[in-house]
Amino acid sequence: MTAARAHVGEFALSDADFATIARMTHAHSGIMLTDGKRQMVYSRLAKQVRRRGMTGFGPYVELLRNDADARREAIFALTTNHTRFFREDHHFKHFSKVVRPGLVEQAERGGRVRLWSSASSSGEEPYSLAMTLLGEDQAAGARLAQRDVAILATDLAPHVLATATAGRYPAEMAKDVPDRFRRAWTRAERDEMVIAPEARRIVSYRQLNLLEPWPIRRPFDAIFCRNVMIYFDEPTKERLLARFAELLAPGSYLYIGHSERVIGPAVPLFEPVGQTIYRRVA
Repeated sequence: MTAARAHVGEFALSDADFATIARMTHAHSGIMLTDGKRQMVYSRLAKQVRRRGMTGFGPYVELLRNDADARREAIFALTTNHTRFFREDHHFKHFSKVVRPGLVEQAERGGRVRLWSSASSSGEEPYSLAMTLLGEDQAAGARLAQRDVAILATDLAPHVLATATAGRYPAEMAKDVPDRFRRAWTRAERDEMVIAPEARRIVSYRQLNLLEPWPIRRPFDAIFCRNVMIYFDEPTKERLLARFAELLAPGSYLYIGHSERVIGPAVPLFEPVGQTIYRRVA
């Protein structure tokens, strides 16, 4: 492949410019961009090139080298945010059957319950978790929401966090929510499905880069990190899993994506207890 083979659509994206974008993206987000992602990179970043009135990727890449805000904007644009409510629903079934009863009892005794959706995207995962935790009994769930119960939801991209915070989704997305939870924790409003205040109240959204230091000290009862590590290289995955282990007390749970697995130094710290479900051991 030569630099001359750079023209895709209206702009030129050379091998050198693509390689620079890939290096920057990996350095700042951990995301690996292989040559197979070239068309995706082009389609997402061409919008930025066009918006800035530039003639091609050459000047744009030079801007990325020198402008941290433009670089962050590019990485946000390259972040994949495909998700839906109750995606990989076996995780929520396990949480409901195995984890939830103990957490409800813990909260009713005045204890602290903390869950983390570490790549929350536009909110479908943390709200699915919130509905599962609150349960199908609306009155009991509303009482539980008044306890010391909280779900931290973080993501790299601020634009998806804005959608999540609003808690409003196209009405057709309601088909992915089980009837018992849809009746208790959502309402239909014109052409939208709106998340109930009780479910929204227990979820806090924050922007966070998983590669950077985390302003988190106290442990979680469960961490969800699903379909994120597939974009990372092996050393990044190993470091991330070890950091998750530090924030999970023995008996707590880690849920990861369907094509992911625990690797590296974290392996002896977890025991598999279900399909891509791991329990933290002593």
